[in-house]
Formats: sequence, C-alpha cells, structure tokens
Amino acid sequence: MIDADLLLRIYAAGCFPMWDEANAETGIFRPDPRAIIEFDGLHVPRRLAKRMRAAPFRITTNEAFEEVLDACHEDRDDGCWCSPDMEIAYLELHERGFAHSIEAWRDDRLVGGLYGVQLGAAFMAESKFSRPGAGGTDASKIVLVNTVRSLAAAGFSLFDVQFRNDHIDRFGVVEIDAEDYEQRLERALATPRDWPLAFDAGAARVGIDDQG
Repeated sequence: MIDADLLLRIYAAGCFPMWDEANAETGIFRPDPRAIIEFDGLHVPRRLAKRMRAAPFRITTNEAFEEVLDACHEDRDDGCWCSPDMEIAYLELHERGFAHSIEAWRDDRLVGGLYGVQLGAAFMAESKFSRPGAGGTDASKIVLVNTVRSLAAAGFSLFDVQFRNDHIDRFGVVEIDAEDYEQRLERALATPRDWPLAFDAGAARVGIDDQG
C-alpha cells in the first residue's frame, strides 16, 4: 500500500509509482533516459499559440484537485495506472501543499486540466485530460503551456514529464540520463519555491517565446 509519506520519498528519490492493473500491484519506476521540458526550450505550435491568444478558457490552480485527479484516470485507453490507495495519497499530498492541479474552465464547466507533485523547485507532472465534447478542445495543451510558463516565471528549475509520448513531444520534450535528472532534482529539492497563486496570461508569457 502506498501512502502520502511513501509517495514523497519515491518522488524525492527520482522515481514515480504506477499501478499495474493487470497484475494488481504498484510498480516503482526510474526511467533512463528521463523526459523533461526545459523551461527555456518550450515549443508552442503556431496554431495553439493563436488559439491561446483568444483566451478560450479560464485557467485556475488548485480549485478542483479531486475533480482533475478523477478526470485524468477515467476512461483511459491505456488502462488505469492509479490505484485507489494512490488516489487517497495524492489527495493527502494536495491537502499538505505538495500536489497541485491546474484547471481549464469554459462557462464554469471543467473541460481540462493536469496535476502533479511539487518538491522545492521541481514539478513532476503526472497526468492531464481534456473534454472536447464539452468545449474543451486543446484544453490540456493550453493548461500544460500555462503551467510551464508560470512555473518558469516563479523560479522553478525542473519540469518532469517522465516519458516521451506523442501527446507532449510537440512541446519540446527532451531526454536526459537518470544521473543528470537526479542531480537536477537534488538541486531543486534544496531550492524552496512558492506555488503560484494564479496562472493568468501575464504571468504565463514571462521569459518564453512562442515558436513555430
């Protein structure tokens, strides 16, 4: 069973948990190489940048953590990788200020978001979701870009996305070896950072340019 304190130790060690639904057990992963987004290397496709300028969503943080957590795990094609005890642990981490959500709203309806774990100046993004049928087309992408930009402006130094995949590669994901990752994580753990209170458009544009 994984509880909140164990989750913190797992992330601080440079690993992350994943529920294996087929074998009914939780695995602890330390991928090598590790996928991250460099804060100064964020790539925003032109079409998405144009859509963001129209401000189609209201972006908030920590207003609906449990809803985001549930939405990220429902109806996944690759199965559920978060067990009930892990969900309880993430909820406790949120109550303790270590786990955060970023939400996209349209007409007061939650249409996209992501959540992850913060340790010092590091953010480990866990999962994201969109609800295109509810007007949330591109919502998770816009939330991701806003999150990277806002954390860059807040002085964060590490944005971990675990593995490369087709959904996030377009944003400039790079791979580094596990030793490099753990050195960066160690520095980030020793660098306290406050979580941004708002993810508004002004904060989201600091320091990083849109690219083609």
